[in-house]
Amino acid sequence: MNLYRKKPVVIEAFQMTKARRMGNSEWPAWLNLAWNKGHNEVGALQRVSMDAPMPDDLEIVTLEGNHLVGWDDYIIQGVKGELYPCKPDIFEMTYEPVES
Repeated sequence: MNLYRKKPVVIEAFQMTKARRMGNSEWPAWLNLAWNKGHNEVGALQRVSMDAPMPDDLEIVTLEGNHLVGWDDYIIQGVKGELYPCKPDIFEMTYEPVES
């Protein structure tokens, strides 16, 4: 068996809460760009159902399929600009804040 260590990479992330879903004033520019992509376009952040009551479920469209964004999940922008959701407990075990 081979062992590997994750390279230290700085990512941008945004924690999606119900309050932040309803008011996108805190959303970073890259997340607003994803929100404004076409429906089912790779890299889009979109509503799961246009008929759902607000606040509604969101998903990220990826090459591997659509990934549900749960409340309090982090949305991560990866090293190539790709977006993916991450559960809070996994996020906290994997990432730490970077001093600017």
